[in-house]
Amino acid sequence: MELMVLLNALVTRLLFVLHSLIGVWRVTAVKKEPKYWLLALLNLLLCLETGLTLKFKQGRGYKWFSPAIFLYLICIVPSLWLLEIHHGTQYCGNEPGAVQVNVSNQDFNQSRDSSHGSEGTDHHIIQTAKVFVNQLSTICETVWTLALHQTFLLLLVVGRWLLPIGVEITRDQLSQLLLMFVGTAADILEFASETLDIEDVRKNYALINAILAVWTWSMLQFPLDLAVQHIGCKSSAPARRIPSLLLCRYSAELWNIGVSLFIQDGPFFIVRSILMGHFRIFNQMLVFFTAKNILVVTLQLYRLAVITLDFRATVLQKSRKGEVCCCPCEPYEARAHAGHQENEMKEFVAFPPKEESQAPSEDH
Repeated sequence: MELMVLLNALVTRLLFVLHSLIGVWRVTAVKKEPKYWLLALLNLLLCLETGLTLKFKQGRGYKWFSPAIFLYLICIVPSLWLLEIHHGTQYCGNEPGAVQVNVSNQDFNQSRDSSHGSEGTDHHIIQTAKVFVNQLSTICETVWTLALHQTFLLLLVVGRWLLPIGVEITRDQLSQLLLMFVGTAADILEFASETLDIEDVRKNYALINAILAVWTWSMLQFPLDLAVQHIGCKSSAPARRIPSLLLCRYSAELWNIGVSLFIQDGPFFIVRSILMGHFRIFNQMLVFFTAKNILVVTLQLYRLAVITLDFRATVLQKSRKGEVCCCPCEPYEARAHAGHQENEMKEFVAFPPKEESQAPSEDH
């Protein structure tokens, strides 16, 4: 096993565990009940996955699915749910920054005075850690929750980048996937922060749960790598039907369209439409992002129509020429080049080259 693969696999999962533990700590501090530390036991699943991956996959990833990302979602999402639900009763002061600075300076002076009277540096390090924890505890709860949301989405992208890739996915595909994840994470963060910050939404407990459910549903696209990988054709071409052939050729494009319509932009549009239509909640940003969701859904449907018509034209063209419709998984240029080479090979076999000179016969 390569050293860099091992380090990347372990460091990435360690970051996931640490961030999950920070979320559990905030839930315990907000709820003021030690029983919420039991949420930290979910990290055992991630530890088990780490051991199995190192043993059976030598630290590398799987095809089409990332168990580490999925288990990280299981570890951190419950904490974010509890913080958002409790968020409705938490309000920041008028000047939280000034209070934070005053408290931190006072605690730092106390720790510095106590460290002068102590022997060694261990006591000073402990006191400094206590001051740091106290300073973090003085931060407003709304700021904490938003920071956890932001670092959560950033860590998903960075973690997917650091995780060792499998043999089925190339670095070019990984770079495309990461760029897609950046845009997706920004949209998801905007949806959660923009809708949950509305005062009328915070007063409706059922509406908060519905928004969090849609937010959780949208996160399920991160463990999957289908957006950049095509499904190969294994069975014989005549046994395949038209839908299977369409999926074979445009699997990545169809997955992107399905994610937009059923996992991200479609559900986001439904939630925002309910907020404006049923609950009569209007603001400038809500209207803008609703219009943006409508535009994205419309463009995705247009893209689906273009793909379908292009595939139909290809099938009709082959049927008119009397060719057997095969699975067009490869790009058109590659298939054309392969067909040209095949025709040349047939001509070469049918008309073998003449010999330049024949040996004269010795028999007279």
